[in-house]
Order: sequence, then structure tokens, then C-alpha cells
Amino acid sequence: MALTGGLLIPAASAQASVPSYEFASPAFGLATAPDGSLLVADAGAGIVELRNGVGTLAAPLPGVTDVAPIGRGDMFAVTGGGEDASARKLFRVSGGATREIADLGAFEAAVNPDGEEIDSNPYDVAALGGGKALVADAGANALLVVDQQGNVDWVATLPDELASTANAKQLAGCPAAPPEFAFVCTLPEMIPAQGVATSVAVGPDGAYYVSELKGFPGPIGASKVWRVEPGTRHAECGTSPACTVVADGFTSIVDLAFAPNGTLYVVEIDEASFLAVELGSGTSGTVNACSPGSWTCTPVATGLSMPMAATVGKDGTVYALTQGLLPGAAKVIALS
Repeated sequence: MALTGGLLIPAASAQASVPSYEFASPAFGLATAPDGSLLVADAGAGIVELRNGVGTLAAPLPGVTDVAPIGRGDMFAVTGGGEDASARKLFRVSGGATREIADLGAFEAAVNPDGEEIDSNPYDVAALGGGKALVADAGANALLVVDQQGNVDWVATLPDELASTANAKQLAGCPAAPPEFAFVCTLPEMIPAQGVATSVAVGPDGAYYVSELKGFPGPIGASKVWRVEPGTRHAECGTSPACTVVADGFTSIVDLAFAPNGTLYVVEIDEASFLAVELGSGTSGTVNACSPGSWTCTPVATGLSMPMAATVGKDGTVYALTQGLLPGAAKVIALS
């Protein structure tokens, strides 16, 4: 990831869009509806619509992790892992009513595209033409495609890669880590880390752009944005020519969002990695803007608390969902 000089917008200068709305939390996804309202995937309650400074629960769907508008009042939504009967599913939401389209957890159990431990945690969804949906399954390390009949196939898998344990050791306080983290201090310098697919966005070129978090040990600067050729099926990123890296050097990416002008916004939950957030010390999330073609990326907001997602409003305003993991504290802010 090439960083250029540019205006940094500190979190303190951003304005809360809906200061009076209290999300049930955790909140993970953010999208712009065709009418300009904002949609928030509030896993504690469901899909929340923010319109003209007022928030309303548009569709009850506990466990929802992301939403992708299709038309006015019509959208795809995915639920993450859990024990509830609605977990690991793709839904179609119309007029506030939800209809199950596909059981993504069952697909992972039956197919397991990456060949590793069976684990499904659908995290992000994007609408595709022809009534199809793309789903980034963070547990499966895979990008999936679902048609309107509910048939599921896998598009690509993200590879395991060797990653430095230096950041994990520092965060754990090695060599004097507390007993529960003492094992971190005994790790070798490099260990395999899973890709962890956290977001998918369809680019202006029609390609599928997929972000990776990079799992434990939470390395710094090791997350990538992958480009997958349109129509691809069964590509193993890292070896397949249909899946290539267009931007890297990020830390713990959790969301991607394209603007109408083609700019790609990349959200990093924390510059010290997701592991810092889990350990309670994360305070430095970033939203970056990347120019297609050159893929030069510039931070547009730094020092954010747990940014989980970004979207671009119809008027060009860039919004971010912050403090998404804090009970009752999630909020949507305007960055520009």
C-alpha cells in the first residue's frame, strides 16, 4: 500500500449523524440505500435505517452482520455465526419482511472450500446482477456466490500465509505476559495466519474486490485487497491468475466500499490490529481512500475508535460506523 501525503481528518472533527439513536450493538455493517438513507447492520436488533436524523428498526434480524441494498426497501442481509436458528444465513429483506435464501453454514459443512477446519461466519454481502449475491465468509476464508434460487457456490478462497508474531508478543506484554497470554511469548518468530475474508465489493470494472483481516497473530501491515475476475469460480488466491493483489500493507481490514467515482475506501479496525481491540487497547482505526489504477492509498480519517464499516452517501459524503463493538456506543459519523 503506497501512502501519499494528504489531509487527515481526525476523529474529533467528524460529526455524529444520528446522535440520539442508540444501537443495540454490536454493529458491523453500513450501506447507502437508493433513496439516500443509511442502513446499519445492528447485530443486537436488526437492520436500522437512518433517515433525516432519525433512526428506525427497518427489519428485526438479530445476528445480522451486513446488508446490501438492491432497490428501494429491498436488500440482501447476512447473519454471522452463533447458536440461533437464523445464524449463518443469507436473507432477502423486502418491506421489513425477511425471507431465507440460503444456509451458508450448511454449505461450509458440506463443501468446505479451503479444506481447513469447518467454520462459517458470514460477515459481508454485496449485490450482484441477475439477483445474485456475493458473500465474504470470514470463518470459511472464502468468497461465495448465491443465486436467487438459493444455490451456493464458492468463487475464491484466501490463503494461509506466514505472519510475524512480534505484534502479538508486544500486545501480550512479553516476556512478562500474564498467565493467560504466556503461550504467546513461546511462539516462533513466524507462524501461519489465515486470510479471513471480511468484505466484498463489486468494482466499477465489474470485478470482485475482497479484503482480508489476517487472523492470529494479528500482524501489522500484512492485510491485502484482492481482485477476483468477474464470473470466477473455484480460484485459490495466491496461485490462481484470476485472483490478484491490488493493494497491501494494511492492518486488519474489516470493510471495503466503492464510491461512484471509483475510489475504494478501505477500513482498518485498528493500526495495532484486531488483536489490540480484543485485548482492550485499540484506539487507532483508519479509513483509507485508494485510487483505482495506481492503487495509491491515502488515509482520510485516523484515530477512530473501532471503525467497522464505511459507505458513500448520494451527496458524496463518506460515512463510517465507529465504536461498533461497544455496547450502546456505536455511531455513524460523517468523515467528509
